[in-house]
Amino acid sequence: MKNHIGKEFMKKTHYSYVTPSDQSQGLPTPSFEIEHAHKMRSYNLPKPETLDIKHELQSAIEERKSVRTYSEVKMTLKELSWLLWSTQGIRDYVQNNTITLRNVPSAGARHALETYLLINNVEGLENGLYRYVASAHKLVEYILEEDIADVIVKACLDQKFLKKNSVTFIWTAVPYRMFYRYSERSYRYLHIDAGHVCQNLYLAAEAIGAGVCAVAAFDDDQLNGALRIDGDTQFAIYIASVGKKKNDK
Repeated sequence: MKNHIGKEFMKKTHYSYVTPSDQSQGLPTPSFEIEHAHKMRSYNLPKPETLDIKHELQSAIEERKSVRTYSEVKMTLKELSWLLWSTQGIRDYVQNNTITLRNVPSAGARHALETYLLINNVEGLENGLYRYVASAHKLVEYILEEDIADVIVKACLDQKFLKKNSVTFIWTAVPYRMFYRYSERSYRYLHIDAGHVCQNLYLAAEAIGAGVCAVAAFDDDQLNGALRIDGDTQFAIYIASVGKKKNDK
């Protein structure tokens, strides 16, 4: 294979290139979550202990497939709560509440991802863009402009099913959370962690009769701009469309 940027990335993230981490030098641990604007309206989600959603794991694994067309049935807040709890829910805190233990694995428990939701068809929620605040298990309004769904679809190469669903998950990475511990190697781990999260979404969705389609094709600059993040200290890394499955029987 010819030299290309992917090979260069793999080479420069070999352990031989890793520099001493900020953690090893005793620098303060970065926050595990971006602060939200308290003036914005928030919505408490059904608490995890009340969800009680059961599904056989083997069936979820065997039935999992990407789904791009959905029914018009609205997703409930309980169902959305379940998906968020399954993908980024915090089970416990350690090291003086500076580290979170969640329902997905993450390198060194760094959990460097944030979850944004493009709400399109969910009971009790106005359509628009929200942020998930994992520490409080709640949603916070972020951008409710009328055209935000179209802006995001355009940034995602005009994949229109991203607004013809219940909700589109958009995960962003905050690289310093991972870089703090793993230096140059961290950029590999960010992408691995995103895969862990999305796989949990696929399996959790099966339990509520929903389908998922993961999306990695998007214009980075456009999507970061739509999310109003700088693309450096925080950037979009992965997307997934979710909607209730059609009953074809």
